[in-house]
Amino acid sequence: MNRFSRRTLTIILSTWLLAGCSGPGTTETQRASQSATTGASAFTDYCGEKPGRIHKITVADLPAPYATRSADNPPRLVSRPANAWPQAPAGFKVEQYVTSLDNPREIRTAPNGDLFVAESEPGRILVFRGITHDGKPEKESVFADGFTLPFGIAFYPPGPNPEFIYVANTDSVVRFPYRNGDLKARGPKQVVVPHIPGYGRLQGGGHWTRDLAFSLDGKQLFISVGSHSNVDDTDNNPTEYHRADILAATPEGKDLHVYAWGIRNPVGIAIDPENGQLWASVNERDQIGDNLPPDYITHVQEGGFYGWPWYYIGGHQDPRHEGKHPELKDKVIVPDVLIEPHNASLEMAFYEADQFPREYHDDIFAAEHGSWNRGVRTGYEVICVPVKNGRATGSYEDFLTGFVMPDGEVWGRPVGVAVGNDGSLFVTDDGSNSIWRVSYTGQSP
Repeated sequence: MNRFSRRTLTIILSTWLLAGCSGPGTTETQRASQSATTGASAFTDYCGEKPGRIHKITVADLPAPYATRSADNPPRLVSRPANAWPQAPAGFKVEQYVTSLDNPREIRTAPNGDLFVAESEPGRILVFRGITHDGKPEKESVFADGFTLPFGIAFYPPGPNPEFIYVANTDSVVRFPYRNGDLKARGPKQVVVPHIPGYGRLQGGGHWTRDLAFSLDGKQLFISVGSHSNVDDTDNNPTEYHRADILAATPEGKDLHVYAWGIRNPVGIAIDPENGQLWASVNERDQIGDNLPPDYITHVQEGGFYGWPWYYIGGHQDPRHEGKHPELKDKVIVPDVLIEPHNASLEMAFYEADQFPREYHDDIFAAEHGSWNRGVRTGYEVICVPVKNGRATGSYEDFLTGFVMPDGEVWGRPVGVAVGNDGSLFVTDDGSNSIWRVSYTGQSP
């Protein structure tokens, strides 16, 4: 053979497959000029995901309900093979920061740079500090335990000197007195919101997570609450009270009310640090087709209605609720960014640091936990959502992939994302029970 031996070509092809069934990612100079995959081609599987690839799904691309059968296709988790590693765009380095965790979920960065991680099933909050010369934490500690499926973590008041750390159980919100540098809770928990709708486990295991965020002025505490069901009619189901909503309250838990509604499962919420706008990362409903409806990431309007359970992605009526609530059809807000259906979009974070190239500044990073209810496997990655002048462009980019093997077996499932004080991106993965660190070096591997 010319230039390459058969063995060399086999090694190259294997490396590309482990990176997501395709070739290496784009370079930074290519990123800005690369066109998006659109139309029917925007609906892909894990083989169509690779670092730097851009996707754009529009309302016009949506198929009719039941165009395909509803699927039950959960992943079979395997141990990470020795030759498998997450893949990032050219110039980025991926390291395994922490291993041997137990169900790591949300991750948040404290003002002093400590990383707080919710281990949800064991019911504890961990804290990690610093990075050694070999890429591991300098210190780690159990901050507190005894929680009930903790997920959301937030520091209050916003700014460099918080006085409390808030934690969302599945059914309540609590807080602890906190000062920068605390590795252990310095006092007993204080109950802030004693009762929010809890649990709601469905076949995919979801809808028990509760995320937290504070408005920039510190006057509002936002709480995300997923639905109890896939698509039950809330008119006749009292278990859906204060579900499929984002709730708001004072930092003391007073005046609890619905801020926005019809949002099936807003797993991750975040505040744009530039303008104070609330955003959400949302899991949409199931059982009306492989490519319907898309999950989404969107800014959230106060009082806004996003369709669930009667409508989806604007005024598209769910056929299981035909003819119901016609007065709401024109009030359904179309989300900013439509994402691969059934991706299970989880936690999100804005990138405001300086380590990554400037074009990533203000963008959103979001963890896609991966499908269990789609005929073709999709997700299992971290995506980047471009945001310019406070507005999303409508597209998203594969950023961290490689958690699925060429044969479809899954070894990793991203859950949480946080930006470290050094500008690195930290990603929790409850498939390999790890935390990954992505840094920019400007050098190709």
